[in-house]
Amino acid sequence: MRGGSVRQSLASIILTFEAVVMFFAALVIFGLKALPAPLALGGGAAVCVLLLLNVVLLRFRWGYALGWGLQGVIVAACFLVPTLAIIAVIFIGLWIYSMIKGAQIDREKAAWAAAQAEAE
Repeated sequence: MRGGSVRQSLASIILTFEAVVMFFAALVIFGLKALPAPLALGGGAAVCVLLLLNVVLLRFRWGYALGWGLQGVIVAACFLVPTLAIIAVIFIGLWIYSMIKGAQIDREKAAWAAAQAEAE
């Protein structure tokens, strides 16, 4: 991710870990029979694929909006298995932190680079 922003790097890491965790969450939803097997496993696979695809789409501005939407999907899974709310809170907290802090670091890097270019 050379040349990418800090926000993009942090978001990529979080989305990748979320994909792994949501794979296991889909297995839990299947195991608890909260949804029919095809819906639990197929839906879980679709969410995992979308999370991993979103890593690539973060190069576009709308990729972040998709990331926010996927956080909403994870919250929706909490209605099937309420214990997943713990996971949702952790990942949404990480997502919010990466969006705020990553953007702040990117602005500081841009200001520093502009100051360096001006000094030369």
